[in-house]
Amino acid sequence: MTEKCPVCNNELAPDDAACPHCGFKLLGSTQRFAPVALPDESFSPEAKPAAAAALRVVRGPQTGVSIQLGDAPQTIGRSPQRDVFLNDMTVSREHALIEPCEGGYAIRDTNSFNGVWVNNDSVDAPRKLQDGDVIQIGAFCLLYQEE
Repeated sequence: MTEKCPVCNNELAPDDAACPHCGFKLLGSTQRFAPVALPDESFSPEAKPAAAAALRVVRGPQTGVSIQLGDAPQTIGRSPQRDVFLNDMTVSREHALIEPCEGGYAIRDTNSFNGVWVNNDSVDAPRKLQDGDVIQIGAFCLLYQEE
């Protein structure tokens, strides 16, 4: 019987380390990571998104993708059922929650394995985001941008 990708359900070759269709890494366990320092040029000013706020992936497999934030809370994690799907084993299936709060958005860790970091500080309680904050979730760095 042919093995199938748990994310996109396409067939896999026996020696595939990642799905050739969606990129899902087929490693058997969650991996640890350490916070990374990115050079300042990674965050050069660009056109701001049309929405009130957005997350722009500045490091990770989806670099360049912009995720618009709306009026409802958004779950972040490795599970395809999350609102923001970050497909990497360093991200927990249910990793974080970003939700509107007075004057912007706040992020909190939802008991993830590797934690949530904002500007290289661990997030232990809900934290209000400021324009330009860098959020690290596993191997991903997300730039928070307000309109």
